[in-house]
Amino acid sequence: MSIKLPKGTRDFFPPEQRIQNHIFDTWRQACIKFGYEEYEGPIFEHLELYTDKSGDEIVQQLYYFRDKGKRELSLRPEMTPTLARMVNLKGAALRKPLRWFSIPRLFRYERAQKGRLREFFQLNLDIIGSDSIYAEADLISAIVSMLNDFGLKADDFVIGISSRELLATWFAEIGIADPDKVYPVLDRRAKVSPEVFRDNLNELELNAEQVQLLDDFMLCTSLTEIEKLTQKEASQKALADLKQLFAVLEKAGIAESIQLDLSIVRGLAYYTGIVFEVFDCKRSMRAVAGGGRYDSLTQRLGGSKVPCVGFGMGDVVLADLLEERGLLPSPQAEIDVWLVSFGNDMEKIFSIAAKVRKMGLSCSHILSPTRVGKQLESANIAGARAVIFVDGDRAPEGAFEYKIMETGKQSADSLANIVKEIK
Repeated sequence: MSIKLPKGTRDFFPPEQRIQNHIFDTWRQACIKFGYEEYEGPIFEHLELYTDKSGDEIVQQLYYFRDKGKRELSLRPEMTPTLARMVNLKGAALRKPLRWFSIPRLFRYERAQKGRLREFFQLNLDIIGSDSIYAEADLISAIVSMLNDFGLKADDFVIGISSRELLATWFAEIGIADPDKVYPVLDRRAKVSPEVFRDNLNELELNAEQVQLLDDFMLCTSLTEIEKLTQKEASQKALADLKQLFAVLEKAGIAESIQLDLSIVRGLAYYTGIVFEVFDCKRSMRAVAGGGRYDSLTQRLGGSKVPCVGFGMGDVVLADLLEERGLLPSPQAEIDVWLVSFGNDMEKIFSIAAKVRKMGLSCSHILSPTRVGKQLESANIAGARAVIFVDGDRAPEGAFEYKIMETGKQSADSLANIVKEIK
């Protein structure tokens, strides 16, 4: 019987895992550079953690099950509810604001397609306990920095920024009583024609004046244009937050990577303020990352109200973008030293290998007697930077023959000097 790979999942053979490790390492180093600390939670949670947040309809998108104790559990589809639960668990014992990150494995039961799988990894970066707009500025700055670390330039990606608070106050100004019904239509605006967008609004029983006002609002491409439309104090406060955010990001030197984009709504109901998404400049892919402010989630999950803001960046779309730009590392294996023995002296191989590793280099070798040509072939397959011959007869007493693979240099020297050269 041939057992196939489950739909929407991936195998990571060593070449693919090397690329995955590159993504994880770059994420981790970028987060640490900005002063964030790593955390982790369980890979499954009580089902109610997600239904309390999103309603029972979310169950259709989950991998959920009953355990032997009849408890209803779910593989985690996202990390934010786990983070909120952890914050509630410790409460005031956590010294805020917190700057935390995690790289969880997540699961969603949905149609597998390009850029979206049923099992995937995602970087989560969050600030807990700060209601300052500078928290959003710090996260967006981190996004730009880490994408630059991957080799992406300003003309490779753009961060669209909007505000759920601004949208909500504008809805109130023009008399839309139930904004939750309108958000999904706005979220699809960039994917449909203007005519379809208006038809979708009409289906929600908005009157002609409301449709026109909302259409005018969504066409705004600058904060100045928005200011001319908004009149009420609540809208002005939300607009002031956006102005301050753009001003700070300009001072941070990343103005070329951001833009106002009112079509960004974010589908999750718990967002309360600034929201943002990252796209490739051609918008030929799904969002690379997305997030925003969620000040009420801890309270909705039974704790105190704690201001929070964060984002998630999935590995699937990011890898597609890096591959398209030729920025993924070679999947070729690499090792510092491969040991070769003419006489298949396994005891001497193990002895020298131990010394090389103690000197700080990675080292490997054959595991059973093999002809020299095969050993050298294995060195190439392993991506060895250098080969050391443990028992060559051309080296002086106490020295070893060696070859630097990249340059082809061949010489003989003490083990310490060879290691120093390789380093």
